[in-house]
Amino acid sequence: MKKVLIALDYDPTAEKVAEEGFALASAMKAEVILLHVVADSQYYVHAGYTSIMGFGGYNGAGMVPLETVKQLTQASQDYLDKIKLHLGGTGIETEVRDGDVAEAILATAKHTHAGIIVLGSHSRRWLEKIIMGSSTEKVLHHTTLPLFIIPTKQH
Repeated sequence: MKKVLIALDYDPTAEKVAEEGFALASAMKAEVILLHVVADSQYYVHAGYTSIMGFGGYNGAGMVPLETVKQLTQASQDYLDKIKLHLGGTGIETEVRDGDVAEAILATAKHTHAGIIVLGSHSRRWLEKIIMGSSTEKVLHHTTLPLFIIPTKQH
């Protein structure tokens, strides 16, 4: 496995997923690709502003006005750049995609030739899972690659 794809969402627990995925990649001496999928701007925007994804190393950025998809994409790229800096690894690639989360993760894994996909699982309640679906579960059922799923449920 020469490449590790780490898919990060907007949740504050993404920091844990990034760190554990990076540790796995480092242990395997593999390249790292950080991915964020912009699936629905409503996740990011509250009254026209966002504190993008809650990553601890990104708190200094304050509120970012999001008037266009281009700005949302740029804010997501800035977020991934902050994670890259936080991890301290050299040669970390970043990608921001839009669309369905699971489909974008699978497509990115394919085109980057990733050997493993790292994802977080929020362990949502069964009703939320039925209504919203689970990107992690969709990736699990549609990939032939190994997955490293990190439970991120907060107690």
